[in-house]
Amino acid sequence: MTQSYSRRTVAALLGTVPLLGSGSPARAQLSDTGGALAQASGDAARDLAIEAYVFGYPLVTMEMTRRVMTNAAKPEGLHGPMGQFMNAREYPTAAFKDVTAPNADTLYSAAWLDLSKEPYILHVPDEHGRYYLMPMLEGWTNIFAVPGTRTTGTGAGDFAIVGPGWHGELPPEVEQLHSSTNMVWVLGRTYCTGTPEDYAAVHAIQDDYKLVPLSAWGKPYTPPPGKVDPSIDMKTAVRAQVEGMDTASFLKLLAELMKQNPPYAEDAPILARLSRIGLVPGQDFDTSKIATAPGIKDVPKLAIERIARHFQSAGEELNGWVFVKPGGRYGTDYLQRAFVTRFGLGCNLTDDAVYPSTTTDAAGAKLDGANKYVMRFPRGQTPPVRGFWSLTMYDAQYFFVANPLNRYTLSARNTLKADPDGTIPLFIQASSPGPDKEANWLPAPNGPFVLMLRLYWPKERPPSLLDGTWKPPPVEKT
Repeated sequence: MTQSYSRRTVAALLGTVPLLGSGSPARAQLSDTGGALAQASGDAARDLAIEAYVFGYPLVTMEMTRRVMTNAAKPEGLHGPMGQFMNAREYPTAAFKDVTAPNADTLYSAAWLDLSKEPYILHVPDEHGRYYLMPMLEGWTNIFAVPGTRTTGTGAGDFAIVGPGWHGELPPEVEQLHSSTNMVWVLGRTYCTGTPEDYAAVHAIQDDYKLVPLSAWGKPYTPPPGKVDPSIDMKTAVRAQVEGMDTASFLKLLAELMKQNPPYAEDAPILARLSRIGLVPGQDFDTSKIATAPGIKDVPKLAIERIARHFQSAGEELNGWVFVKPGGRYGTDYLQRAFVTRFGLGCNLTDDAVYPSTTTDAAGAKLDGANKYVMRFPRGQTPPVRGFWSLTMYDAQYFFVANPLNRYTLSARNTLKADPDGTIPLFIQASSPGPDKEANWLPAPNGPFVLMLRLYWPKERPPSLLDGTWKPPPVEKT
């Protein structure tokens, strides 16, 4: 059901990170902007190009993210060659700009795969009860499999990741996971408390995450070194690179990517419309078909505005927090898919994690580090989860905020101090609230900021965020 918002609420919440949802296909959000035209001409070409931009934004963003993250000779942090795990050995810092809305609760183990030649086999070691998950995104950002604590337990396991059109035999001891595209992003997360001892324990687990081509399974295997392409921009944020493309370049890249990453059968209606401007899966895009169309240069700007405006109908409001859905699996809801890609690329399925967020206080005013705020969990009413929870601070661009404590989250792993009545107050402000309250302090920037709650493996039964029987406490200005 679409949530109704007041004008004030919509204005206050535009730009908040949308991250999670039901994971089930949703109805399409894009209309037939070409109408009954037999061919695209005039404004229709521009409108169809906008529709194509929204449709293809996730695939193009995935490709540009892949280029940046794999432009390395060997694994180092979250950069490394194709087909190899890149392990974050510590939590990301405020300098990390590769992915919007990063987390500081789990250590990432990421890998990019090209399944066009053969499948890859993923090995996960025995986690001995530690929470982890290995969500796998295909090129359109849909999650097609999630080995992990919730789904497969914490014991050792082997999984064959198979691309479209592959036929062959797999070892009997591995479980097949089918991707609809040859591009796959494995974005693993392993819970870590952040202490030196726990870092060491998680590092040992990360070292045992393995990926090998099917042809090398059961044999000695040394991954080939990667190649560094100096022409790839490693400084500009991926989102800025994508949105900096002109219309023709964007559509040309989209067409090229669809050759190895085909759309779904259910995309047939939109693809029929987009064929009017020459965008056809499996074919090169002829930029001359749109070169002289009125307003064609404005397509990226107009499409991004459409994606951002979608927040008005993307979720529901809970005590000033916004719980946006769906995410992870989108069906033909192309606008939602693009929206989540822009602000929360790599989000999990609702069953694995939900991310209510806010940019406003309890009175509806924009959150700003010029003010001081408090968020209070009554006794026994911290977020209901089977995994873990955290409260994360982001600046207005959805990146971590530099601060003297290098603290980006507050969670159950912090030694939070409770008031005499059992209430746990969280102090959200730019300056320290004082030594006696600093354990509960989440440092804010001097300007606007975003707060996000993370609930990993949220409880399904009351009290639960999923059914509205638990709601995040309001953020109160003090």
